Amino acid sequence: MSKIVDARGLNCPQPVILTKQAMEQNADEEIVTLVDNVTALENVSRLAKSQNYDVTVAEKDGHFSIHMTRTGEIDDSLVEDHEKVTIMITSNLFGKGVEELGQVLMKSFMFTLTEIQAPVTTLILINSGVYLAVEGSPVLEHLQSLEQQGCEILSCGTCLDYYGLKEKLAVGQVTNMYTAVEKLLGPDKSLVL
Repeated sequence: MSKIVDARGLNCPQPVILTKQAMEQNADEEIVTLVDNVTALENVSRLAKSQNYDVTVAEKDGHFSIHMTRTGEIDDSLVEDHEKVTIMITSNLFGKGVEELGQVLMKSFMFTLTEIQAPVTTLILINSGVYLAVEGSPVLEHLQSLEQQGCEILSCGTCLDYYGLKEKLAVGQVTNMYTAVEKLLGPDKSLVL
């Protein structure tokens, strides 16, 4: 019996996340992921191969059926021990360029953090990044989920004051630059966006 994952019409990274979840829940079954674009096809196929699945693809009218069958156990030597990670986010947008795209990418990034087994221990929000942690934020539910998973969410108090947002903080706690720098220079791996 095959486990069907219908990821047609879903944006990146959802096809990969849904396929990964199916792999974790149905390790011995064939998994068939349905996608409607080449990027999703390539991303899901790459995931499957990294997890020791044989991959065959059928295409019909621009839709792809990715058939995946596990060929063996994952080689434990290929599985990395992940370091704990602290991420500093300096903007409410992901990357530079078109604002609308930056919002879409930030939402996708935050959703992905909630779905993968990444050891993100701390998110530090500074400058316009504090907008992500306030009432009405498009990523508020993702930040709340991360906090429930044990991730510390810290928002710069000076930044909240500057933007007049301190009373609207809806997740995490207020921090200061000393604590932010201490976290970045601590034992965790650091990433600044």
